[in-house]
Amino acid sequence: MKLKMYLLSTWNVFDPIYCSLRRLTYIDRANQNIFRVKLLTYRGKEIAMSDGTRIRNKDLLVKIHLYNVQLLRQVLHVTNNVQKGRIIYRCVDRSLPGVCQFIQNHPRGNEIKAIIGITMLNRGCRQLGFDVVPISNPLYRGFKWINQLPIHLISVSNPINRFKKRHLPTYLVMSKNKLEKIYGHPST
Repeated sequence: MKLKMYLLSTWNVFDPIYCSLRRLTYIDRANQNIFRVKLLTYRGKEIAMSDGTRIRNKDLLVKIHLYNVQLLRQVLHVTNNVQKGRIIYRCVDRSLPGVCQFIQNHPRGNEIKAIIGITMLNRGCRQLGFDVVPISNPLYRGFKWINQLPIHLISVSNPINRFKKRHLPTYLVMSKNKLEKIYGHPST
């Protein structure tokens, strides 16, 4: 536990630098929204979502990044992985309306087609409205696995056993229309 606390403290110091380098925008920090976002021009294979929306090359998306330091502070002392999952689920559910509002208020909001994120923790994502899509490029998937491994190891109670299960990163996508339907309020 002490090692996790030390790693979290160190991460907390470098996180603002990471955020600045990645040009991420905080969403509603006052209400502890756990997402930071940026606009992204999609480059990749076409993605067909469950609501019929298709993401194609050069479509404008909002890339969502979990504010991991803030999220880990909430789950660090919880030892039960099911409880951790519930806390994360509630945080995401509570934060998605802020992402919807960000899109509705953005000058290019009409051009934005969907939100997209990458995670190794995709349990419960379908209930939130996301489609879970495998990352087809093995090199990119491997890069993201290495990149997300530290957060995964810090976030689970028994990292060695969880590591053996070899969670792979996946895309989480949700069309703007679905996001607005579930989490938005009609703009006036």
